[in-house]
Amino acid sequence: MAGQSKGYCKYCGNEYIWGGIRRHLHACKERKAVLASTTGKRSCGYFEMLLYGKYDHTYWLIIEMPDTRTLQDLDQFIRNIWMECCGHLSSFRIYGESYDAYPDTEGFWGEPAKSMNYRLKDILSEGLVMDYEYDFGSTTELEIKVLHYRQGVWKRDPVTILSRNNPPELLCSHCKKNHAQWIDPTRLFEEEAFWCESCRQAHIQAKASQTAKTDGTCDDSYEDFDEEYFLPVCNSPRMGVCAYEGSELYPDTFEPDKRPVG
Repeated sequence: MAGQSKGYCKYCGNEYIWGGIRRHLHACKERKAVLASTTGKRSCGYFEMLLYGKYDHTYWLIIEMPDTRTLQDLDQFIRNIWMECCGHLSSFRIYGESYDAYPDTEGFWGEPAKSMNYRLKDILSEGLVMDYEYDFGSTTELEIKVLHYRQGVWKRDPVTILSRNNPPELLCSHCKKNHAQWIDPTRLFEEEAFWCESCRQAHIQAKASQTAKTDGTCDDSYEDFDEEYFLPVCNSPRMGVCAYEGSELYPDTFEPDKRPVG
């Protein structure tokens, strides 16, 4: 089921594939030490969740959220780190019911959806697998699995990232040497979708020169000539879709609290 992309443990910095990191997080000595040393007067429950692309398991996240947070908080986090491009609609599907960002309460298209203003502890349980969709036109679909539930000291952060897949190492489809920096969304599922900056500029210049020969123009500012619509390569299951250009709040590379020695 799972892809073999790797990610770092937030606490000890060791690297694992996603199956390994799921097991490791419950045995990690550094994590246990941090949790044991956390103090406070209030307590709450925490849900640990695995988020991954429904059709591409290269991209995954393991997060933890207080059970007093809402589906709306989870939706906002997903948008911030993986999805947001044009303010599209989104929806969770849980036990056959829809929870929408802006629900149609009249039920014109069928059974009315519920809002996302439900606390996690009123909806989720260990072992639950729910679906998530962002953008009902060029849809990006996720699956979210509730891995674990624990009691702990309350903390203000709405989401704690425990691990995230490292950015995939993608090579330019054209020179086969440089790391890809751009993707052509019109060729998203083809072999020639990825471009490095050097090949991209050469491509744009060639297009501009071809046009100049055809219509007799002679404009050297070929940087502004981009007949192909490129989007930046980013660490997200929405890469290359709609107008998505990556997260403005989260870097592509997850930095653990501690890096292993050696």
